[in-house]
Amino acid sequence: MPAIAFRNHLLAIGALALAFIAVTGAVAGGLFHALDREVAAALAALWVPSLLILFQAIALLGGLELTGLLAVGIFSYLWRDGYRLGAFAAAAIPLATVLEVLYKRLLEEPGPPRSQTHPDGPSLTSLLDQGSTFASSFPSGHMTRTVVTWGLLAFIVYRLAARRSLRRFAILAAAAIISLMAFDRIYLEVHWESDVIGGLLLGGTILAVAITWLDWSAQHAA
Repeated sequence: MPAIAFRNHLLAIGALALAFIAVTGAVAGGLFHALDREVAAALAALWVPSLLILFQAIALLGGLELTGLLAVGIFSYLWRDGYRLGAFAAAAIPLATVLEVLYKRLLEEPGPPRSQTHPDGPSLTSLLDQGSTFASSFPSGHMTRTVVTWGLLAFIVYRLAARRSLRRFAILAAAAIISLMAFDRIYLEVHWESDVIGGLLLGGTILAVAITWLDWSAQHAA
């Protein structure tokens, strides 16, 4: 990887990490408290019970099950096609969950009241939450995994697909899934909007690291 490209990668990682730290500080200081509740109230007024199943299905796109399967699929595909070093970029997906859980233990930020939330999509994360001794909501795990998983998949397709239309579709599809998940988390009232912003930034930081690893490993292999 050229030195200037590597530097740009590091700048992107640093900028995202600093933004995440800044948002974390703002959340810990209660600066998002009023805005979180205003956004939640605005979306609660738009609640349509018949759409519950649709938004539960959207939630599955960021669940442990599907993202875990995609991580295995990405690793297997890259390894089989000779990208042995690059295949380990798939580790960013389980790493996202590990960092999210660790962060929630460090910063206890209560999410929306249980009486206010709607049933989330079925996932192992629900079992983990039920057996948890903490009720921290920041950052959103679904949001973090969605950014890393679908962003990484889109990047791989963009770099390796021969057809330009497929490359464009991959980027648009990833952007659509990430946007839907951001809305889904707040619409189901399982997270505050600050949790979603935190998930976007943490996921973006991890994704930037994974992309840097892919670019470096491709150059190293060449």
